[in-house]
Amino acid sequence: MSAQALRLTLALGLCAGLAACGGLRFGGGGSDTQAAPRPEQRETTIWEAFRGRENPNNTVGVNKYLWNASLEVLNFLPVQSVDPFTGVIVTGYGTPPGGGRSYRATIKISDPALDARSLKLSLQGAGGSAVAPDTVRAVEDAILTRARQLRIQDGRL
Repeated sequence: MSAQALRLTLALGLCAGLAACGGLRFGGGGSDTQAAPRPEQRETTIWEAFRGRENPNNTVGVNKYLWNASLEVLNFLPVQSVDPFTGVIVTGYGTPPGGGRSYRATIKISDPALDARSLKLSLQGAGGSAVAPDTVRAVEDAILTRARQLRIQDGRL
């Protein structure tokens, strides 16, 4: 087989393959009114990957003032892990200045609003002992107060 015949055969094969992908109907003579309705399909293209549209379900919902205030107020605790995308800060055990009991904290900032409902704080004493609710509330109040101060300093009221 000559090179020209091989090229022609290859070109015809590619054209036939592409035509088969097109979904064209030949002949048939029947009416299209009997065909079952197709559900609407949304076609996607390669260019959608480059459009820069963000999924609204993947947005970051952390208030920066609450985040920074939590780190400042609990700066005596060693930070073990932080995840600014989920709003979780986990600390190790540490003793507050002037205190005798060691604590560890887990902070979750669940909303971008500067609001008490956005802040969830969990404190544990040494050995996993419970912490008085008044202590937890006092630390939450200190974080919220510092967050409000940071917002005022930022000048975005």
